[in-house]
Amino acid sequence: MPTPTVRIRSDSFAPTQASQSVLCLEVGRDRFRFMVQDRRQRGCWLEDYTFPTLLTERMPTDVLADIVRTHPILTAGPWQEIRVAINSPSFTLIPQPLFRKEYAGSYLELMRGTALPAHEFAQAYAHPAEGYLSVFNMSHTVADYFSEVYPLQPVTFIHQVGALLTATAALPATSAPETAISLYFEDEFVTAIGRRAGALQYCNRFGYKNAHDLVYYLLYVLTELQLDLDTTPISLYGEITPFADAYTELSRFLPTLQFGQRPAALALTHEFNDLPDHRYLSLYGLCLMGD
Repeated sequence: MPTPTVRIRSDSFAPTQASQSVLCLEVGRDRFRFMVQDRRQRGCWLEDYTFPTLLTERMPTDVLADIVRTHPILTAGPWQEIRVAINSPSFTLIPQPLFRKEYAGSYLELMRGTALPAHEFAQAYAHPAEGYLSVFNMSHTVADYFSEVYPLQPVTFIHQVGALLTATAALPATSAPETAISLYFEDEFVTAIGRRAGALQYCNRFGYKNAHDLVYYLLYVLTELQLDLDTTPISLYGEITPFADAYTELSRFLPTLQFGQRPAALALTHEFNDLPDHRYLSLYGLCLMGD
């Protein structure tokens, strides 16, 4: 039975309050996280699990089932709403006027260079305030699993990058007249999102093997966007600390580098006071989807 690497919970929340609360889940191949928003829209419970699939032949949904099966919160319900962020490899944004549901798989095929395998399908999520839809790949196994665990309950699927887009739209720095960059780190990937006066200017996620590759790519992006390295606000989120090689290398070239604050619109109970603000931006984006 996996145990969480991080667990924060408030005694003010009980499973009997599920019908007035929102369950936010984030699922990837090697990790699972969830957060509960209570009836006052406060984040009140968070757990973070990792399960390295390279060391086991078990499917991620099998490990997930072990966590959910006896969990007092995850087996509660029915919930007011359930939001699930999928951390899958393929993701793209399509402007609303150009989107056609029947072509969702084709959009991903153009981006990937190959067709989706038979066990996956294209899922779309609309960002109406920004005028585009996010399209991403999702496995039938994961979709079926959540349908079985939470039958007849309102479940919304979004890509992890889509949740980050929702979160960055709520950050004060990204509503400023100059461009602000948010960098979200997880494993050997970084998601870079640029906003100016709230509007999205740039979004991409890429893998890197070392800090030098990371610096090279980000400097290239900032140069292509014609941004001033000395003045552009750059905020760090996710799995990065002041002791990380990535931070050390980036700080040599980017004097405005700072660890990001959580969105002001997100309320958390006092049990979260010691949690670094920058750590769980994608989960925070899930919580803000209903705002």
